[in-house]
Amino acid sequence: MLPRAACADIGLLLEGTYPYVSGGVSSWVHDIIRAFPEYTFGLCFLGSKPDDYPKMSYPLPANVVHLELHYLYDADPPSGHVHSVPGNRDAFERIALLHEQLRRPADAPLDNRLVRRVVDDLTEEHRLDEAQFLYSQEAWTFLTDQYRAYCSDPSFSDYFWSVRLMHRPLWKLARIAEQLIPMRLYHAVSTGYAGFLGALLRHRQGRPLLISEHGIYTKERKIELFQSQWIRDNRNLIEYDASHIGYFHEMWARFFEALGKMTYAAADDIVALYEGNRRRQIGDGAPPPKTHTIPNGVDLRRLAPLRRLRPDRTPKVLCLVGRVVPIKDVKTFIRAMLTVVRAMPDAEAWIAGPESEDPSYAAECRELIDRLGLAGKVTLLGMQRIDELLPKIGVLVLSSISEALPLVILEAFAAGVPVVTTDVGACCELIHGSDADDAALGAAGRLVPIADPAALAHEALALLADDHAWRAAQAAGIARVERFYSQERMVGAYRALYSMLAGAPDRHMPDAGCAAGAASACPYAGARPAARG
Repeated sequence: MLPRAACADIGLLLEGTYPYVSGGVSSWVHDIIRAFPEYTFGLCFLGSKPDDYPKMSYPLPANVVHLELHYLYDADPPSGHVHSVPGNRDAFERIALLHEQLRRPADAPLDNRLVRRVVDDLTEEHRLDEAQFLYSQEAWTFLTDQYRAYCSDPSFSDYFWSVRLMHRPLWKLARIAEQLIPMRLYHAVSTGYAGFLGALLRHRQGRPLLISEHGIYTKERKIELFQSQWIRDNRNLIEYDASHIGYFHEMWARFFEALGKMTYAAADDIVALYEGNRRRQIGDGAPPPKTHTIPNGVDLRRLAPLRRLRPDRTPKVLCLVGRVVPIKDVKTFIRAMLTVVRAMPDAEAWIAGPESEDPSYAAECRELIDRLGLAGKVTLLGMQRIDELLPKIGVLVLSSISEALPLVILEAFAAGVPVVTTDVGACCELIHGSDADDAALGAAGRLVPIADPAALAHEALALLADDHAWRAAQAAGIARVERFYSQERMVGAYRALYSMLAGAPDRHMPDAGCAAGAASACPYAGARPAARG
């Protein structure tokens, strides 16, 4: 039975992560909740369909007093004959104006008054409800006008259904925003649908919105969209250019960019894990004064004792810890192992992470292992306890094509394990240091280009075959994580943010012109955990 409460201090808005999906972001959320027992937390989980999330991956801490589950793509088609409904012409005109603003360069500010009116159309007086979007003449006119003006793909049918598919969840989010329990602070750990829900709540309730991005949502969605097979590409052989994505891929990417820009505009504070991602947020439309960085941190008191559990001789085990999904590029790691085992026959590889998110990709990885003759040398372990895994491995490997500041690298450093990683996100500064003082600590492993099995194999072998190099990398990693990436530093930064934002008076966006929201009725940091049924 899910915990329920009348209100909570912090509302975590979670899209496809905690508590149902394992991974770095989910582990971070779990740690944040446990780090603040003085606050009560309400969780709003957004998923695709119930079947995609059969069970929780994390036990809920006692200070989680409320959990709601919402599925954005679990809608049944209407039964019977559908009739046209009247449409609000003024509301559709405002939608058209907002679309024009969203087509401007990312650094062009949005009109807050217009955004507020559109939010009101969706949530309060229902001047533009879902039925109008689906079945009104005004919606048809809007879609056909947009198609004629902007669509470069010949299929109107594909355009029509793509627009419906991508926009329909927005009305579900509007309904969620209307009924979600009051919170003192809304904290979204991404932009996208969760961030847009935060923007709706910020406008509606007048309570602060905090955005913490690990990876940049729009960037990661673009990578997934580029790799996707379900989006139609109707270009013929003459028109097709593999270096350019098709119109519908581009339309989906622009949609998520628009959600991100509206989320950034509504947010009171925007956190990135490192400076490179902060600059990316600004490039995507985040107002610079709202942005700053808070790096990940790990529990050194828990992880440092694992060093004593390591065997005297470095295990010839290369381990990739992460979800078995395309963005982690597990296949490059598997291909690299063909070179590794030829040079070091006693080496083996472990892949530790859930396979449920993309079972077809996991099956392809198993087929690749068999095809390369690596059965018995490369093993998919499924989910493992990181504390039990780290003392048994020689090198942690990340072959991802996109990362931010991977928590698992910091955990490996703290446990005394060097790292070989692709040069993505903040991985360069984790391996080599972020400034002169940090760089003086030495290299904590090796960097390789993305999708380069030969380079990955070469650098992993360079560490495993040279005990002096391995121990130098181990020492650098331990020194770096202890000096710059402790959980105490991270928690202290978020404690200051939570105190400032959750304790703030009710306030609305400029030009909002509405009364204070109901969230002020919740006693600040005073609600007690509800009994579990």
